[in-house]
Amino acid sequence: MNSDLDEPMHFEKANCLVLACGNTLRGDDGVGPRLAEWAAHRFRDDSNVRVLARQQWTPDLAEEIAASESVLFVDSSIDSAPGRVNLVPVATHVNGPEGATHGSSTHHIDPTDLLGLTHSLYGSMSAHAMLLTVGAGSTELGETFSDPVEAALPRARGVLEKTVLRFLEN
Repeated sequence: MNSDLDEPMHFEKANCLVLACGNTLRGDDGVGPRLAEWAAHRFRDDSNVRVLARQQWTPDLAEEIAASESVLFVDSSIDSAPGRVNLVPVATHVNGPEGATHGSSTHHIDPTDLLGLTHSLYGSMSAHAMLLTVGAGSTELGETFSDPVEAALPRARGVLEKTVLRFLEN
């Protein structure tokens, strides 16, 4: 038996991963990728920040999460008032994603699922995990945001920036 397979994988950890999702062709659902684009530009000179945007969160992202000390998930929310910016801790289930909620976005895998999968596969848990959402007013076809989401972008960028900077301090 190979003892290397018995040990949890170890990574050189990045301080912070910003992990956004959303469909840029579905109106307000594209707010995650838009904020990720802003974050990539804002933190472009900081090697301790990695920014990824996907249309959906998928199981392969567990490896990226395992390589990070902190993770900030960014998404739209169909359960919040249009334009409402929320920042909440992500509940973790070390035994897997049982009891995970799927109502916070239009996507199938949520942050709780990803953290549980990361722990299961890599024996790793991010020290800090937060979810930043912006309430979606419309997810109809289109590349523009509703007025409430457009108006919320400066606040969402501010919350994103402060959260990443707080993660980097810890």
